[in-house]
Amino acid sequence: MDAQAGFFYLFSAVLLYAALRVVTARNPVHAVLHLILAFSQAAGIWLLLKAEFLAIVLVLVYVGAVMVLFVFVVMMLDIRMDSLRGNLWAHLPLAAFVGGLVAFEMGAVLMTGFRGVDEARPMGMALDAAGQVIAYSNTRELGKLMYTQYLYPIEVAAVILLVAMIAAIALTLRHRKDTKAIDAGLAVRARPQDRLVMVKMPATQMAPAPEPVAEAATGAEEKKA
Repeated sequence: MDAQAGFFYLFSAVLLYAALRVVTARNPVHAVLHLILAFSQAAGIWLLLKAEFLAIVLVLVYVGAVMVLFVFVVMMLDIRMDSLRGNLWAHLPLAAFVGGLVAFEMGAVLMTGFRGVDEARPMGMALDAAGQVIAYSNTRELGKLMYTQYLYPIEVAAVILLVAMIAAIALTLRHRKDTKAIDAGLAVRARPQDRLVMVKMPATQMAPAPEPVAEAATGAEEKKA
């Protein structure tokens, strides 16, 4: 077994463990963190398959942006896990059916989807019309397509993601009454007379008359004698 196969089995094992923990973790924050781990391992498998662009997009977009946003949303939401776990067994048959269907489709794709595929060529190599090997870059060609032919769909998708992020933050934002945040505008507009108010109050009890020091010392000497 070479190094590439070893890394593939390592990434696959960690990916399966992280995916299992996503659906079995009791804490939603822990589930999101395991999903980030699953995405990172999937990016490693993409690198082994010579798909560098997809690996970079998976790390930068999903792990670096979308999943971090999910972490903040899950932490800000007041999720009652007791009520969610109460209906777990009621939806178990439907979940088992959907899971089995997805597993069957994935198995069918893995067994029949790669038939007739040409033998993999070295990275950075392609064949022209004459059958000669030429230099080729997947990332460069994808970049040309994204920013020429598919420029407007990508911009629309970016705007939709931005609106979704703003909406998620706005929906989960709560104004707490016990917060100690200070409004900088009110602090700047404050006047000196608003900061300190001098109040004159009459005395409620007369102060006791002070005892003379000399008489007190003489009385103490007499007592000692």
